[in-house]
Amino acid sequence: MPLALHGSCHCGKVRFSAQSHAPVPFMRCYCSICRKTAGGGGYAINLHADSRTLKVEGETTVYHATLDDGAGGCSTSTGERHFCAACASALWVFSPEYPELFHPFASAIDSELPRAPALVHMMLGSKAGWVQPEIGPDDQCFEAYPDETLEDWHRARGLWVD
Repeated sequence: MPLALHGSCHCGKVRFSAQSHAPVPFMRCYCSICRKTAGGGGYAINLHADSRTLKVEGETTVYHATLDDGAGGCSTSTGERHFCAACASALWVFSPEYPELFHPFASAIDSELPRAPALVHMMLGSKAGWVQPEIGPDDQCFEAYPDETLEDWHRARGLWVD
């Protein structure tokens, strides 16, 4: 049975719950969007959850990040970053390209989460100069996106919860 995730914002005006087959917070994203909108140690940690099971109490607001196209222009991301409308706590990311999923920020989860046996550090090419990643001996590092999906990572390590 999938793990029940329960989360909330800092002020308590938003509470949410969902089911997750992949609840281990293993991937640290150092991109400028995660760093600037979610704070933390220069990175954010997203989980994997079933969007069909998402239940929300309270009001969220959505931010669509601006993406640099590398050629002097920009576009608006389709990804929806949900925040508490009152205290601006980062809660989750939803991408319409993958409607069955959403990605709660581990920092917003109140449930006890399992510890990761190793970490994946992604988007290191975007990290701020002041950030000093704590990289363990079994950790994987990527300048951009890793080859393995959240689901694949959990399944390969026997951590997928049926």
